[in-house]
This record gives sequence, C-alpha cells and structure tokens, in this order.
Amino acid sequence: MTRVAFQLQVRPELLDEYLARHSPVWPEMLAEIAAAGRRNYSLFLAEGGTLLGYYETDDDEAAQAYLAASAVAARWEAEMGRFFIGLDGRPDQAAATLTEVFHLEDQLADAGDFPASPTDSDIEGSAS
Repeated sequence: MTRVAFQLQVRPELLDEYLARHSPVWPEMLAEIAAAGRRNYSLFLAEGGTLLGYYETDDDEAAQAYLAASAVAARWEAEMGRFFIGLDGRPDQAAATLTEVFHLEDQLADAGDFPASPTDSDIEGSAS
C-alpha cells in the first residue's frame, strides 16, 4: 500500500465557495475516486488556505491513469482548477506531492520487539 500526501493553495477569496463545493462532493466523483483505487482519502485545511490531502492506494500510477481517463473527474477537476494558486494543470495531476518522513506503524514493525514505554528520566531533554 502507498500513502500519498499532497499540498495545494486555495485562493483566499474563493475559500468559502471551495468549502461549499465539498459539502458534499458529487456522488459520481466519489464513485470515481473509489473506483480508481484511492481510499482513506481526506483533505485538511490550514490557515491561509493551505490545503493538505492524504489518501492510500495499492497502485498510485494506475489510480492516476484511471482518473485522467475519467470524464467525470475531468469535469470535476476543470471546475476545481480556478480555486488554486500557482497550479499548472489539473489539480489532481499538478498538486505538489509531500515526502513522508515518519510513519508509526512502519517504525514499530521495523523495531520488532520494542522496549516498554520510556521512563520520565528517559524523556527529559529528548526532542521530537
């Protein structure tokens, strides 16, 4: 499974409309996202219109290709494009992908038999 995170910048003057367009998303677009193989898909909005997205998929290239060929996705993305700053192309294809630097389950699995929780003295002076 692949975890994908991405970032976009919503135009501040269109933020309210952008939020309204996602409450709810077209049912046929939801179906296309699922049919493409994307799951656990979420969008998060930060101050100033920074939008972070996250989804999981077994094959991101196949999911991208499916959505690129979808008439429903093309119509949705054409309507969404005007909401973003500094975007060249369809939002679903041109968003800046983020690099994963930490995933709890991966590190726990790599650690195997990991020690019990650290004591208070172990934590003093530690950094995140």
